Amino acid sequence: MKKVIFICFVLFSLSISAQVAIGKTSVASLSVSLDFGAGNRGMILPWVTNTAAVTGVVNGTMVYDLSDKKVKIKYAAAWKDLSIDATGTTVDPLTSVDGAVIQNAAPETSSAKVTIGTPTATPGVLVLEDTNKAMVLPKVASPHLNIINPAPGMMVYDTTTKLLAVFNGSVWTFWKQ
Repeated sequence: MKKVIFICFVLFSLSISAQVAIGKTSVASLSVSLDFGAGNRGMILPWVTNTAAVTGVVNGTMVYDLSDKKVKIKYAAAWKDLSIDATGTTVDPLTSVDGAVIQNAAPETSSAKVTIGTPTATPGVLVLEDTNKAMVLPKVASPHLNIINPAPGMMVYDTTTKLLAVFNGSVWTFWKQ
């Protein structure tokens, strides 16, 4: 019971705070709504069964699509592939356990949501509702070398190449604009 109360308190606290630091004591600046601490860890995107079945999302929504094992972003009313042409996997190379089997066995709570900023009706699991702040991704030097067992859908900012790095379960893809 104590754990449930604690989780409810943390979720409530996240929903009323305009800035959140994870793995560090404070955010980098006033222009940041979500900031991650240092270390060889990344942020994992939500897994969806098939992006074609996902409705009501807004541009900028990012997911890991289990149908083709790729990281995608909703952009201009369509899903854009961020994994280039590489197909990923959800099988953990160390344990040989398929993460999709674990996820599919868990009941889904469609109302589960954390909002940082002023809550609105924007759909999503984690929604940043700021008009003048941004999310700072976890920063990792050479994630393809330093993150030992990345999860499918993981994304970080590579401080060595100065690029967005996205892992699709098999390979890292590096993006610059």
